[in-house]
Amino acid sequence: MVKTTQGEVLAPLEIPITRTLIVAGAIASRDYQDVHHDAELARAKGSPDIFMNILTTNGLVGRYVTDHFGPTAVLRKVAIRLGAPNYPGDKMVLNGTVEQVEVSPEGMTAAVRVVGANGIGNHVTGTVTVTVPPEGGPA
Repeated sequence: MVKTTQGEVLAPLEIPITRTLIVAGAIASRDYQDVHHDAELARAKGSPDIFMNILTTNGLVGRYVTDHFGPTAVLRKVAIRLGAPNYPGDKMVLNGTVEQVEVSPEGMTAAVRVVGANGIGNHVTGTVTVTVPPEGGPA
């Protein structure tokens, strides 16, 4: 089982925000809103460009936490809030801090505070709860 402690800081993850990432994330999550794939229509609605949807952000946050805790980690709760949009050509840097750790016979459960910032501010803030089973045990 992965060992972690309250206050542990996760290594930052830098994610380039490309048009491909934005469009692919929207399609993969079946979000066909034009602001996520059509720059002209996004501008007509007041946005300077297409922007990332919340489901893509949610997936990236989940990946960030499970990459840290390993392949047996199971997301139990992802509670995030969006702020500044992720536009193409920017980058988002995810940072995390372990806020709480509980160990039981079923494994370790940790609450991780996550912030993802881009060039114009915080894109995402929230808390992710993850469980890591004991070695050889079920999740």
